[in-house]
Amino acid sequence: MSLEPSRRRFVRAALSMAAALPAATLSFAGSGSPTGRRFVFVILRGGLDGLTAVPAIGDLEFAPARGALADFTAFNATPQPLEGPFALHPLLTQLHAMYGRGELLVVHAAGLPYRERSHFDAQQVLESGGTRPYELSTGWLGRALAAGAQRGIAINTAVPLVLRGPAQIDSWAPSALPEPNADLVMRLQQMYVRDAALAQALERAKGLHADAPMASEPMARGNGQAVALARKAGEFLARPDGPQAAVLEMGGWDSHANQAAPGGALSNNLRTLDAALAALRDALRSPAGDDVWSRSVVVVATEFGREVAINGTLGTDHGSGGAAFVLGGAVRGGRVLADWPGLGPRERFEGRDLRITTDLRAVLKPVLAEQLQLSRAVLEREVFPGSETLRPLALLKG
Repeated sequence: MSLEPSRRRFVRAALSMAAALPAATLSFAGSGSPTGRRFVFVILRGGLDGLTAVPAIGDLEFAPARGALADFTAFNATPQPLEGPFALHPLLTQLHAMYGRGELLVVHAAGLPYRERSHFDAQQVLESGGTRPYELSTGWLGRALAAGAQRGIAINTAVPLVLRGPAQIDSWAPSALPEPNADLVMRLQQMYVRDAALAQALERAKGLHADAPMASEPMARGNGQAVALARKAGEFLARPDGPQAAVLEMGGWDSHANQAAPGGALSNNLRTLDAALAALRDALRSPAGDDVWSRSVVVVATEFGREVAINGTLGTDHGSGGAAFVLGGAVRGGRVLADWPGLGPRERFEGRDLRITTDLRAVLKPVLAEQLQLSRAVLEREVFPGSETLRPLALLKG
């Protein structure tokens, strides 16, 4: 009986142990983009309420429609003004500062071709880039990276659907496991000297060096971990030989109850999102002086929005349209892009939801075209099939 399967399981365990260390760095030799552009996709799983994150306080229907959710006095601050009828939630102070510097734009009344209310189906559409659930089995970013022969990284223990496909993808997540000793790594190298795939995976996991100052620092938990992971994503992307794209995920956005509580789950998530995006920005401002942030674009999106009206438990139920954020030094920000449908009962989708007037693919297509240098034909044929009629939004500088 062959021992090869056992050997492969053994080396995979060792690779996981090496790659998951907070102190470890991955080797991306030969993967640097000739343009130095970077892209980050942040998935907010659970359905962010876009009318809480970006309230349309100037819409006369907003307060009557939202009831107690239109009252922000518990936060001891008023919503932070944007252009038109829109504002940012009082807790999104870092994002508002980016807006003021022209580094953030908001796309409101945005969403997917999918109009049902299943988390699983909506997330599958969000990540696959299709028009209906399970139409596509790979991810739009995975296909995009493969088309450009570029690399990505998932800041997670598993590679999410959006990155799956023919592209070369790494993953990184913190671990409490001890670092493998040099003797073990050397034996693994000898064992797989004739196995190119495993030898290459071991080399990537081993990395070029360890970040000694972080070696004794435990990774923060809870909301603090989300901020630390965002910072780590920025560190990987800021490397000259780093990947072109990264994916971050934040869960817990399903806000059916007590949505306006200052210490509630949604409020805590908004605080964390604000801090995490600021940490990502700071990490992309390389200490070596190479401001990678100036060439970066971050898109923050969720699988669907929430119903306009408050429910009986002071929250909101699954809806359709919501808000997306586009930020970075390469973004022509300080704007809100919205073909605003209004919030009156007759203006809502099925009488319940903020109506979708902007397809999220119209946000993603121009970003991928610029950041990954992909042609329109590739985007429409391979990355977002069936999107030929969508007019890309003007989001970036230049």
